[in-house]
Amino acid sequence: MTDPLPFRGAADLAGDLRARKLSAVDLTGAFLDRIERLDPYYHSFISLSAESAMADADRADRELRAGIDRGPMHGIPVGIKDLIDTAGIVTAAGLAVRAGHVPDRDATVVRRLREGGAVILGKLTLTEGATLLHHPDTPVPVNPWGATRNSGFSSSGAGVAVAAGLCTLALASDTGGSIRIPSAFNGLTGLKPSWGRVSRAGVFPLAECLDVVGPMARSAADAAIALSVIAGADPDDPTTDLSQPPDYAAGLRLPIDGVVIGVDWERIATDCTPSVMQGLRAIAATLKTLGAIIAPVRLDLPDPQRIVALAAAGISDAHRETFPAFADQYSPAIRAMLEAGMKLPARDVAAAMSAAERFKGQLRASFAHVDLLLVPAMTGPAPSILGSGIEGADSVPHSMTYTLPFNVSGSPTITFPCGFDGGLPIAGQLIGPHLAESLLLRAAHAFQSRTEWHRHRPPAPR
Repeated sequence: MTDPLPFRGAADLAGDLRARKLSAVDLTGAFLDRIERLDPYYHSFISLSAESAMADADRADRELRAGIDRGPMHGIPVGIKDLIDTAGIVTAAGLAVRAGHVPDRDATVVRRLREGGAVILGKLTLTEGATLLHHPDTPVPVNPWGATRNSGFSSSGAGVAVAAGLCTLALASDTGGSIRIPSAFNGLTGLKPSWGRVSRAGVFPLAECLDVVGPMARSAADAAIALSVIAGADPDDPTTDLSQPPDYAAGLRLPIDGVVIGVDWERIATDCTPSVMQGLRAIAATLKTLGAIIAPVRLDLPDPQRIVALAAAGISDAHRETFPAFADQYSPAIRAMLEAGMKLPARDVAAAMSAAERFKGQLRASFAHVDLLLVPAMTGPAPSILGSGIEGADSVPHSMTYTLPFNVSGSPTITFPCGFDGGLPIAGQLIGPHLAESLLLRAAHAFQSRTEWHRHRPPAPR
């Protein structure tokens, strides 16, 4: 059965746009109408660019009619997390102190999307400064799978918008799990690239040594298309890798015969709910039937509390120009976080750096024997936001057990749905060595070619 228009994949839509079965103007108009009707409930967009989106869609149609094809994202409507610069459009990063910040140029990833013909619908809500909590004046995005459930952080709006069919895919960032956590909670496929694979030029930092930019989509196929457009070296970001990215979409067609996937069943069983364990076993069993080899490994992950000093110091550094000078424009929660970061002893940061290097070494040793690792994305479904004045964030530190370490290592990961628990999505996560995005996408796509979890849609809002 064909998905309704708002839930169709980018590759599918691209085919219809080129075959003149659908126009980019009609497609963009359908998304804008849907946003107008539904987003007053979901609160996923912080701002819309309806006029420029329709102009971009019209240009995409005219170019396609003239035989100008900019690639797989040509005419595809997307959303952008509101810490990624968009020329002439406020990019506030969820911060009151940046409410008037209007960039004069696009971030590199946005420029590459535009050059690829994508249609930018608007900017997506995030937590304050991409931290754990939303600013008190910002409506919290509503998880479409359950209004009383956490929608994730910090890319909450991106997770909700894609899951609710308000954009085809979204660009987001991840410092400790901000692509993977909302992807898991909202039933999406989220790709966290290797550190340096995608430019961060024009992206407001949370902690530069950990930050990455990547796509949140409904499938590995769509994530591959988006990554093909945004990946690659950038002179404006000297940390980007200089190697030429492969054709990620083309790589999906390759088999996974002989791919060795390591799993520490004993370790993850102590952390996960039975439903997540069942989902992970289903991933392993499905990939095994496709030729992958499932191998036992021992996974020694650092306690997030041992390495969180890296993030805390980075966050404090990112705000040095505005904090404490404009402390009154920060909420009490982030103010306390920044003050703690400023007081952090240097030896704690050094200890975190040492723990990070040890983990990187252990991970390199693991990848000498396996090609990928299978772990949970989150240890259970989205927690309740009820009974807590801080949006359920009291459950967050433990939940970062399987996310933050792979920011510290700079490893690429892909998160994708593998089941449900009481009507809420659950997800698995594959980890690869540096620059192994193509293999990660191929393995996730192989799983999704044999299963339907990524095709489930949340109920319509009442």
